[in-house]
This record gives sequence, structure tokens and C-alpha cells, in this order.
Amino acid sequence: MQPRNNDILTPSQLNTLARDLLEGSFPAIWVEAELGSVARPASGHLYFTLKDARAQLRAAMFRMKAQYLKFVPREGMRVLVRGKVTRGEYQMVLDHMEEAGEGALRRAFEELKARLEAEGLFNPARKRPLPAHVRRLAVITSPTGAAVRDVLSVLGRRFPLLEVDLLPTLVQGSSAAAQITRLLQAADASGRYDVILLTRGGGSLEDLWAFNDEALARAIAASRTPVVSAVGHETDFSLSDFAADLRAPTPSVAAELLVPDQRELALRVRRTAVRMLQLHRHAMQQAMQRADRALLRLNAQSPQARLDLLRRRQLDLGRRLHAAFNQQQERRAARLRHAAAVLRGHHPQRQLDTMQRRLAALRGRPQAAMQRLLERDALRLRGLARSLEAVSPLATVARGYSILTRSDDGALVRRIDQVQPGDALQARVGDGVIDVQVK
Repeated sequence: MQPRNNDILTPSQLNTLARDLLEGSFPAIWVEAELGSVARPASGHLYFTLKDARAQLRAAMFRMKAQYLKFVPREGMRVLVRGKVTRGEYQMVLDHMEEAGEGALRRAFEELKARLEAEGLFNPARKRPLPAHVRRLAVITSPTGAAVRDVLSVLGRRFPLLEVDLLPTLVQGSSAAAQITRLLQAADASGRYDVILLTRGGGSLEDLWAFNDEALARAIAASRTPVVSAVGHETDFSLSDFAADLRAPTPSVAAELLVPDQRELALRVRRTAVRMLQLHRHAMQQAMQRADRALLRLNAQSPQARLDLLRRRQLDLGRRLHAAFNQQQERRAARLRHAAAVLRGHHPQRQLDTMQRRLAALRGRPQAAMQRLLERDALRLRGLARSLEAVSPLATVARGYSILTRSDDGALVRRIDQVQPGDALQARVGDGVIDVQVK
């Protein structure tokens, strides 16, 4: 069948129809895929492929949208994108991109870890030390997983005397975190256990996500019982590991850290027993030696020997006492002789003779000194009399003047306004007093 002219399309028309059909059928779609062939030229646009195990799709993200990405797209990264299908080449133009699968979980894990760490939940200073000897252990894990078999096997081989309680729980899934948290809080509240072990086998980040629960991390930090976390393999880290008092790289290593090896304990017990036996023998030998020395001293210090020793000591002390007495008597006699000589030098008769001679020499000296003092005082007295006469008002009176005073109060009259007619006055002249009256 030959096509009609109106059925024949040019490449541009075909691309236009395909674009309209695709854009009309898929206005905005979400795709989860793996990035491939990632290219970012100088323009800032992103070009890559979205692929899975059976197909791939070319895609682009222009600079206006790519500049708001919170991560750097890399080849092999799993992402969740949103965009529309356009153009005849069947290319998807994106307006949104975010990490998908484990990448999104990893970002959520890092954000929550940073927030809890800023609160001090992972501070090493708040972590409790494990007891030196664990008697009762609570193991919170799946009862059917490989982790519990490894833990119980290591515990049974290293220290079968340990009392272990298995607290079964889900270790992955939406309800696993809440169940683990309840078991942990109940075990801690019981006060029965010395240590609580949280453990499970390895897996992806999504499989281990129950141990990255915020409520579980806070319950671990608040636990009064020390908590050991052994989640996944050595390279796996969870928030439970950071909040726990001790993080073990694997469940088997956690069991080894919690209990000592019975063979090492038995060797230590044997060494301790040998050491105790050696110490006991050494103590017995020392006790026997002390007993032998005591017996020798007892034999050497029999009652007769002890009496002889005391007698010799008594004689020696008597001689020493007699010698000390004689020496003391000699010292006292020497002091007495010295005192007698000093006394003779200070005899009262000698002192009396000396004083009489001094008295005879001094006998005439007081009269001469007294005469000199009297003459000096007479001279001073005559000088004072002359000075007194020079300033005495009586000398003035003797020259014809008089001193006028009031008879009633003896006040000196200096002005006429001090008296009134009829006032009684006294006038002192050279040889007496004259009573006068003012008229």
C-alpha cells in the first residue's frame, strides 16, 4: 500500500508529533535509577543516563535547576528524579533530583548523627565502664539470626558459667526499632543484668536501619546498665554504636570482650594456687626460723643466767652511782671553796672600813656646798627684790601717789564715771589706807 501524501511526515514533523505525544502523556514523572555517563560541561548543565539492569534513558538537568542540588552527582549513584519526557530523541529533561535508596538513608543518618552528637549524646565522658566480671548478660537480637549463634557459641566456649538471657526481637522492619527500645528499657529497669548486648548480623544500610532510630539511641544513652552494641560487620556503623558504652565490630568480638577465656582463667587460677603454695611454704619456713631463734634465746636466758646477768648489772650500776656521787661531791666542794674566797673578799668589816674612810673624806664637803648654795640664793634674792621694787606700784605710791579702790568690791577706780556721790572708797598711800567718800 502506497502512502498518501498527507500521511508522509518529515523528520521535523515526526519529532514534533513524538514530542507532543510524550509530553502530553508524561507531563511530570518520577524515576528511580542509577546514574551513568555523568558529564558537567562549563555551561553548568548536567548530562547523564538513567539506567537499570535492562535499559537506560538519556537525561539532562539544566544549570538553573542543577545549582540547587545538595550533593554532587556521581556515576553509579542511585537517585530519585522528577522531570518530563521531551524531544524526538526521547530524552528526559529534569527539574529535580535527589538521592534514592541507600543514598537518602545515608543522608538522613548523617543529619541525625550530627544533631545527636551536638546534644552530647555520644560524648565519651558520659559512657560507663563495663564491670570487670559479668555475671548476667541480656542479649537483645533475633532468635533465628546468625548473630545470636555466634554470640552464644563464643560465650559457651570462653565462659560457660555466664548466665545469659536471650531477649528475642525483630532486628529489621518498621516495628523493629520500637520493639528493641521496649526490650532495652525493660531489661534496664529490671536491675537483673550487669550488661546489655544489642546485636545483629550484617546487611545493607536499609537492613540495619532499626538501629539508627533516634528513640533507641536516646534509650541507650539513658540506660543505667552498661550497653554494648555489635551491629553488622566491622565497617558498619549505627547510631546504637555511637550511643552505646562500648562498640564491638562484630557479634563474636562483642562476646569475646564481655567474658574472659576459661582457659586463661584456669591458667591464672593454677598460677595463683602455685603462688599461694609458695607463699605458704615461705611463711612456714620463716615461722620455724623464728621459733628456733626464740628457743635459742630461751635457753640462753635461763633463770640462773638471767639472775647472774641482773647481779652483774646491779654491781655495775652501784659502781657507776658511787663514782657519780664522789664526782658530784668534789664539784660541790670546789664551788664551796670558791664561794668562801668570794665571801672573804666581800667581808662586812672590810666594807665598813672603806665606808668610814669615804665618810671622813666627805664630812666637810656638805657644809661648804651648803654655804655656796646660800650665797648664790642670797644674790638671786637681792636681784629679784630690786626687779620687784622697780615694777611695784608701792614704789610709785611712796613717791606721793595713791591707789584708789572701791570699798565694797575692791575694784580699782581709774575714771570718774566709775563712782557716784556718796560711794565709799579707799585711798592707799605710802604708809597706810585712807577711807574717803565721794561728794
